[in-house]
Amino acid sequence: MSIQWRKSTHSGGANDQHCVELGRFTSKIWVRDSKAPEAGHLALTATQFAVLLAELKQGGPAH
Repeated sequence: MSIQWRKSTHSGGANDQHCVELGRFTSKIWVRDSKAPEAGHLALTATQFAVLLAELKQGGPAH
């Protein structure tokens, strides 16, 4: 499996604690922490990714 990761444009420099990388493989969008790539990743469908982004923009889930 070869995923080409790209760092989010919203991730900051070396002192930023919120660094996210995205990748595409098959029909999934993959998300991982760029500071700990060995820790694993999320594999989301396009719909799941859209829901995640919408919730993050609103401050997270209400529960």
